[in-house]
Amino acid sequence: MIDTIYIEEAIRQHPRVLEILARFPNAARIPCRRYGEVFNPKAQNFRLQKLKPALILAEKYQHFALPAPAGYGIGARRNFYFSHVLNCLYDCRYCFLQGMYQSAHYVLFINYEDFQQNITQLCAQTPDEAVHFFSGYDCDSLALEPVTGFAESFLPFFAGLPNAWLELRTKSTQVRSLLNREPLPRAVVAFSLSPGLIAEKVEAKAPTLQKRLDALVKCQEQGWLVGLRFDPLLYQHDYQAHYQALFEQVFARINPERLHSVSLGVFRLPENFFKKIHALYPDEKLFASPLERQNGRVSYPKQLEQDMIGYCTGQILTHIPSDKFFPCTL
Repeated sequence: MIDTIYIEEAIRQHPRVLEILARFPNAARIPCRRYGEVFNPKAQNFRLQKLKPALILAEKYQHFALPAPAGYGIGARRNFYFSHVLNCLYDCRYCFLQGMYQSAHYVLFINYEDFQQNITQLCAQTPDEAVHFFSGYDCDSLALEPVTGFAESFLPFFAGLPNAWLELRTKSTQVRSLLNREPLPRAVVAFSLSPGLIAEKVEAKAPTLQKRLDALVKCQEQGWLVGLRFDPLLYQHDYQAHYQALFEQVFARINPERLHSVSLGVFRLPENFFKKIHALYPDEKLFASPLERQNGRVSYPKQLEQDMIGYCTGQILTHIPSDKFFPCTL
């Protein structure tokens, strides 16, 4: 899985680094002063690197948990996101990370305790108010769990914060670390879901819809709260039939009593990200959809966007109460 590991010299003896290196005894080990030397240079080929990404073990010094963009949330006033990993195991064609980063390598920040200290400080600012933390904004929260031990480390930590909520956003079936412990009452395992036929076309390397639903059901049966994330909605001429079938398939399997929230949002990218991704994949059919530039982003024409959101909202609200529905307004 990992053939090459870059290691910042300052953390080469960190216990978490040593644990990860022991998992990959045959991987080439290359020292570096800072991860940006490998990750940030221009003229890298993201598409080529995505075929065989390296792992970069690094230390983060600041900006551990950041305010979430306005319109991003599931009910709280104070929302933050944090990323222990940069980049994703999967290769979804619509993913904004391809436009954000120069490199497809994985960067793992191993100083979890510094993230946790910052999160503790943010919670202490409003001890009587819920604070939501979203993991999986710049990565998949669980896809690299066997390597990172992220959930194994952060779930006990969040259990000790009485006003903190954690969302684990994922397409992964790596839920063993959840099933091996008692569920947290303020944690949401949020699965990103797309219609099966659409996912096959644009979500390379990701588990199938069926496998994601199997993992979701296992989490529910264990007692975990789950979230459904229908984001991004992707257009094709018969999108109504695909999304109606998806919603029927999903809601036929889940336990509504352990459903925390449902959100959706249409396909959208910052314009400069779109240009980079389109240059990487000029023949991608997804980008031949009816797209237009508006307010610095690329998305579907406003009327089509509203039609898609309206149709899917109507379908979803036949299955859940409106207080569990959080459309993304980004």
